[in-house]
Amino acid sequence: MSKNLKEYVVIIFTAIVLTLLINKFLLFKIVVSTPSMAPTIEPGDQLFATRIHNLSKMERGDMIVFYSKEFDERMIKRLIGLPGDKVEIKEDGTVNVNNEKLDEPYIKYPGGKVNMNFEVPEDKYLLLGDNRDNSKDARYWSDKYIDGDDILGKAQITVWPLNRFNFAN
Repeated sequence: MSKNLKEYVVIIFTAIVLTLLINKFLLFKIVVSTPSMAPTIEPGDQLFATRIHNLSKMERGDMIVFYSKEFDERMIKRLIGLPGDKVEIKEDGTVNVNNEKLDEPYIKYPGGKVNMNFEVPEDKYLLLGDNRDNSKDARYWSDKYIDGDDILGKAQITVWPLNRFNFAN
């Protein structure tokens, strides 16, 4: 093998190893397939999410990527309830957490319909879609809460399509 070919092989091998390590420990890409987070995230949007290694750093309002055992797929939803929270969803779609109205400027389709109450157990999280009129989320899941072990990461940036490039919020 020539010296140049060996150098190319080493460069390619190094790039592959670095890509695998970054994907495993730092960040990963997700392609959104449903309108459950619209208009914040639209079907077809591609995002990068950072891996979460410390659940206590998550905050209410973060967009969380998790594995749904019920649907056997990765999903993305908004973190609404932390362990120990009492969450009330009112008929008009407003959400109260621990008796305080949650400020949700990202909600365009509140989709209330019925009053619902949740008491988030320890080591569990309550997640809802931004498009409350069209989101399969905690309101409809058989197990209303997500285990901390099933949380994969936090959405950080929409990278595709380019006209929707922005930082997640």
